[in-house]
Amino acid sequence: MHTIEPYYNWRGLYIASEDPYSPFYGTVYSEFQYSDKIYNYYIHPQWDDVNCQALFLKVLYVDYDKGFTIIEFIGEWNDCIDNDIMKLKRDFIDLMIDNGIDKFILIGENVLNFHASDDCYYEEWFDDVPDGWICLLNFREHVIEEFADAQIDQYLLCGKDVDQPNWRTMHPNGLFEQVRKVFNKRLV
Repeated sequence: MHTIEPYYNWRGLYIASEDPYSPFYGTVYSEFQYSDKIYNYYIHPQWDDVNCQALFLKVLYVDYDKGFTIIEFIGEWNDCIDNDIMKLKRDFIDLMIDNGIDKFILIGENVLNFHASDDCYYEEWFDDVPDGWICLLNFREHVIEEFADAQIDQYLLCGKDVDQPNWRTMHPNGLFEQVRKVFNKRLV
């Protein structure tokens, strides 16, 4: 797992550690010192810790004018034991919402498992962005099924019509427009 890096080709457009509105503002990263682990496996030092035992993320892009962010995740999303959604919502998402972000693209190719609890924090997040949305992009099929089994998918835009297997070849604004089009189609 230590070789899986967060996507870095948009660093010329946005760097969370240089964004004064980012919870990671001023963070200094090492390229060589591995300290964070998901269970017994070290992960690349560019991933950001959000106080979840086995879930890390990287804010890849934020556009405050359009009110959207693209965030990549790695690890195990565990609401059942660790209440990851509460930590994520309170310590991270709420700060972004306070700064005008109401559209969230969450990339989950490296989310290996999801363990549900209740849907309270998802419902709260959904209610906090009445003109926005929360999109799960490229999550593994069994993870999406777990969201659906827990009936959390009612608060999230997800599925094959949203997935963008070639998102890395797109500009972040292009990816945002693709997701926005799917969201608008679902509203009609």
